[in-house]
Amino acid sequence: MASNEEIIRNLYEVAEKEPKRFRSLFTENGYWWDVPAGVKYQGDEVARAADIYSVAFPDMHRELHDLYFDGDIVVVRLTLHGTHRGDLPTALGTIPATGKEFHAPSCDIFRLEDGKVSAFDCYYAGTILLGQIGVLGNLEASIRK
Repeated sequence: MASNEEIIRNLYEVAEKEPKRFRSLFTENGYWWDVPAGVKYQGDEVARAADIYSVAFPDMHRELHDLYFDGDIVVVRLTLHGTHRGDLPTALGTIPATGKEFHAPSCDIFRLEDGKVSAFDCYYAGTILLGQIGVLGNLEASIRK
């Protein structure tokens, strides 16, 4: 069986090159919690989440900085890089493509069971990402001085 490091490195590679296969790397009831968006995708919804991000950011690259292992828990410090080239659905509505690049720090926490992901908690810097793609607006006008 592959090591935990091999499993996680493969997961990131599949996310970038074969998002349709991403779901197969999770347990039957495995989940992906997109913490900044406040959405938890479970089971087959994981495939939908992979599709959402691959359409919105088709050139997304995950630059892995550090991987930490504690039994079946893996923590990854990384940076997400990409260009907003497609619609990005959110709880407030859809953000149309801006064509702008982003470089957002992130921390992912995984729980593995029998070589598959049973839990994926994704903590990316959503405000940095939204600011870099130009959708935060004039925040300064909202601040009382």
